Amino acid sequence: MTAPKDCATDASTPVRANDPLPLRAANLLGDTLDALDTLGRRYDEGPRASASVRKQDGRPARLVTKRERRKRERHAKTRVAFFRYSYYDIAFRFFVEHVLNAEFVCLPEANRQTLERGAAQSNDFVCAPFKHILGNYMEALDAGADVLVQFTGPCRLGYYGELQESILRDMGYEFEMLNFAAIAGRPLKEYVRTCKKIVNPDLSVADGIKGMLVAFKMIECLDAYNDRYLDRAGFGERADVDKARAAFFERMGQATTRHEVEAAFQAGIEDLEATTEPLPESPIRIGIVGEYFTAVDPQSNLDVERKLLDMKVSLARAMNITNRNIRYNEPELRREVAEYVEYDTGPTSTLTIAAAKRYAEEGFDGIVHLKSSGCTPEIDCMPVLQRISRDYRIPVLFLSYDSQTSDTGLDTRLEAFYDMIAMRKAAR
Repeated sequence: MTAPKDCATDASTPVRANDPLPLRAANLLGDTLDALDTLGRRYDEGPRASASVRKQDGRPARLVTKRERRKRERHAKTRVAFFRYSYYDIAFRFFVEHVLNAEFVCLPEANRQTLERGAAQSNDFVCAPFKHILGNYMEALDAGADVLVQFTGPCRLGYYGELQESILRDMGYEFEMLNFAAIAGRPLKEYVRTCKKIVNPDLSVADGIKGMLVAFKMIECLDAYNDRYLDRAGFGERADVDKARAAFFERMGQATTRHEVEAAFQAGIEDLEATTEPLPESPIRIGIVGEYFTAVDPQSNLDVERKLLDMKVSLARAMNITNRNIRYNEPELRREVAEYVEYDTGPTSTLTIAAAKRYAEEGFDGIVHLKSSGCTPEIDCMPVLQRISRDYRIPVLFLSYDSQTSDTGLDTRLEAFYDMIAMRKAAR
């Protein structure tokens, strides 16, 4: 699977220091494509959701013990937390420490308790990413975070920041919310002004922009490495591959300049190739498509990629921050799928359909579609993916996730899907 023509995620091409990199901070930090924004409406219109519990006398009751707002010393750094999202916490840390000049609150890997805490304070009809992120925020606040960062979108998650903030405040948490979705589409200086106001009034604009360029390159290198990892990791000893990947993440986490980022990437690719065997002449190849959060985050999809890699297949996944934000080209993708899509059907729909079509054209053996339960844009994609399946005679496995934490049924479906495409391939 090749990346979009304007993407730099092909790991076979070395990253060079003079590669052009567009400055699209608004996209990376939540520049959504919401239709309501197009109509000029603002996020604060309409009723505000509340998750408060009331006492018998009608006064709101707190769900957590009221905490004193942490009083920082004059020169103490603000403590900032993101939610956990795949391997991007490396770039999030860099953004906090080198762009915002603040202290990063590192969260542990999300687990069953994380999801259960978020789900307990969420409406049943919100998507699973909302519950994951809300659980992450609770853990971050319990760890002493002063500021929570919300940049999600470009679907209805772009509106969830305000709802999550309301829920957390009703529970009794005291914090600031840096919600980039609320200023989506505005000039870059508006993002800088908001960061100065909420996080660091002494923020250097020049240093911040310089740091953002490094952060963009870091994200591109993380995604490029992951492309190569998905392609080859199934053909090496699992312990050796995991060790090489962990070493790459550690090196990337220590990088502070573009040169160091590129050096970490090149070293990581060399280590990965040294721990994996050459691909078989005709490996089973599976393309992964789907929703922005669920398709990317292993804790949200019950580690589907690892399960498939353990079956010794070659994987590809176009959905990542590089392809969907930094180097996204909606008009070009729309032209590629013109026979299937006439209108913009949602934030990740075009990339999902375009990627599936490319996998089919390139002779992949199967496609796995991942989404959260009730994700309307990806539900709209499903009939189109079925058409692609019929036109190119390629099987598609549809997986939908909510708050489940058991992977028993998932294992059975993946094994059956693998057996089916393996038999089809052998019969050709």
